Amino acid sequence: MKRGNIRRESQPWPPAADRGNKKQKTGSLSSALGRNPLQKPLVEWGNLPYDVILHIFQYLTLVDRARASSVCQRWNEVFHIPELWRKFEFELNQPATSYLKSTHPDLIHQIIKKHGEHLQYVSFKVDSSTESAEAACDILSQLLNCSIKTLGLISTARPSFLNISKSHFASALTVVFVNSKSLSSIKIDGTPVDDPSLKVLVANNSDTLKLLKMSSCPHVSPAGILCLADQCHGLRELALNYYLLSDELLLALSSEKHVRLEHLRIDVVSENSGQTQFHTIKKSSWDTLVNHSPKVNIVMYFFLYEEEFDPFFREETPVTHLYFGRAVSKEMLGRIGLNCPRLVELVVCANGLQPLDEELIRIAERCKNLTAMGLGECEVSCSAFVEFVKMCGCRLTQLSIMEEVLIPDNKYNVEQIHSEVSKHLGRMWFPDMMPTWFTRPRS
Repeated sequence: MKRGNIRRESQPWPPAADRGNKKQKTGSLSSALGRNPLQKPLVEWGNLPYDVILHIFQYLTLVDRARASSVCQRWNEVFHIPELWRKFEFELNQPATSYLKSTHPDLIHQIIKKHGEHLQYVSFKVDSSTESAEAACDILSQLLNCSIKTLGLISTARPSFLNISKSHFASALTVVFVNSKSLSSIKIDGTPVDDPSLKVLVANNSDTLKLLKMSSCPHVSPAGILCLADQCHGLRELALNYYLLSDELLLALSSEKHVRLEHLRIDVVSENSGQTQFHTIKKSSWDTLVNHSPKVNIVMYFFLYEEEFDPFFREETPVTHLYFGRAVSKEMLGRIGLNCPRLVELVVCANGLQPLDEELIRIAERCKNLTAMGLGECEVSCSAFVEFVKMCGCRLTQLSIMEEVLIPDNKYNVEQIHSEVSKHLGRMWFPDMMPTWFTRPRS
């Protein structure tokens, strides 16, 4: 059957097969256990304590809970207990363009009408269609009596929220920002959030906000994010694009009033070679941040062209996790070995045909905290790689190296290298046949 011929028909909520079962006679634990029905039942299903039923319901999917609520009046009452409605993920997909499941409109209406005030942990997962993003905004606009603590807007494909009007999105977001008063975590990557929206967020949630993830938000300015950092002194985790990063922002995050930052993620992205100019952050600003938050993880994702790396790592930079999604030069990797002493994880997806022997040895010498390494389309001699592993030793807990990266020399070939590397790691190791990059740090 061709996938294009599959048609999805809307079904009412709850499913028709589950409605009208409320009058069915309930069973008992004794009959379920195969006891004689004439014997006195141990406990009737309908007479289980509320806390027991609630505990069981928490392990069921929403569909199964809805079906279970049809068993009897007591179970139906538990189905509507606020504790079961504090967390919900709205899945919004268009049948014409997506085969992913979607939250039924009747269920959405029921949640808004009966449980909107109970929602605390809310996320929206939308496909690439503008209609789905607009539907998410329509739902947000109706959460007038909510007390949301965490909010996530997730695009499963391309960022569909950027296709809707900025005013529509800002209006919907403002409803949540104004009414919640206790937001602690917000993930709004790839959305048209703007500076005025952030001001509303600060005005209503500055005392509670701890996590803000807003990479690829083109309508936010450096001044807008600086204003937020100046007021939200409890912020512990922040993710943003490099163009929003400034010396002033790092100093604001390092003020005496501000708690210690735990996680800073920075996406350094260029869509077209040579069209983006990247500024430099002063070493003194980085030093101030690390002195204030000595355990902070600083994660940088690079998607640049080789000629655009010039402003980076010319001075000591306290980055802990580095990911290069495009080709990176030998010179750049050499700078990392010299100027990134806090480095914990390094992933290089491509480098070209220039051997990285010296650069790898320098990284092993200078980056004493390195515990994870991944190499894709690069070249390293087998001898240099063995020396690198020998210098790092057992602290290398994750080592993902493509087999074609390793170049045989007069000392080792690819067949011999796994036993030598395994000896220095203290565990069995083999090169990878395909990329198996590590789990990204939480952001």
